[in-house]
Amino acid sequence: MDSDQFTPRFPFADWPNPDVPAVAAGVYAIWKDNELIYCGMSGREIDSKGKAAPKKYGLVTRLNSHASGRLSGDQFCVYVANRFVIPSLKAEELPLFASGSLTLDARTKTFIHDHLDYAYALVETAAAAYELERAARRGDVFGTQPYLNPL
Repeated sequence: MDSDQFTPRFPFADWPNPDVPAVAAGVYAIWKDNELIYCGMSGREIDSKGKAAPKKYGLVTRLNSHASGRLSGDQFCVYVANRFVIPSLKAEELPLFASGSLTLDARTKTFIHDHLDYAYALVETAAAAYELERAARRGDVFGTQPYLNPL
């Protein structure tokens, strides 16, 4: 497997991306500068039989969740908050969290939009997505394992 099946990189700063299909199974890779930091998949219920799906489902909803910066229900955002955002906080910012004028979700979203890019590959089935995601996490697709979720 190689990285040629993936799109060029897009900055999260430009999200939403109208090129991402409304309903699609796929695999995505997220980069910080030239470092691969995360690989994931979406579209577990999509198969080649064309089962009915909501108006938006799969890759677009997963990337939208990641772009939101919301930690609730999004493991990628939790990883970003824990590994990048929290270590960068300054002591003088802590009272802003206590007062509610700054949230970890907001800071995580800002980090994602300021520093991260993504690329994606569309696949026909959830099984194909799972296989490609595992290959990417092993380092077989990009020649390196992702920093946050290697296999």
